[in-house]
Amino acid sequence: MSKLISATLITTALLFIPANNANMTIAGTCASQCGPRPLEFKPGQYLRLKIVNHTPRVVQMEKFPEMRRMFLHPGKEYTMDQANATVPNFSIIFWDDTGRSLKANVSKPNFGTLRVEIRPSSSFPGDRSIYILDSGKVRVF
Repeated sequence: MSKLISATLITTALLFIPANNANMTIAGTCASQCGPRPLEFKPGQYLRLKIVNHTPRVVQMEKFPEMRRMFLHPGKEYTMDQANATVPNFSIIFWDDTGRSLKANVSKPNFGTLRVEIRPSSSFPGDRSIYILDSGKVRVF
């Protein structure tokens, strides 16, 4: 008798639970919605950094920790070779003297090259630096 009551209770409960509950979350993989993998290099590897100015104005840059100021004219490319890119950490800070926002699009066209394309941006404040950590990870701030 108790088995019949238990079965009846379970059946009744299942009938009254809505099948299309909007608050239910189904676990799954992110195979199609993960976004791009983070850009990184093997720690200590040789790195060639290519920065391209796709803005109509001169972009100024400084490389830390050396504090070298560089000027990148519209349409020009600056190439920098780092024998050991990730030790120590280094960064490139860039800006437009007129205060306009910039966007840095980073890519890894081959094993040892980091390509940074600087473009105008409508979002404020925009991107202002590329940071390469000693772990090999690349960050845009």
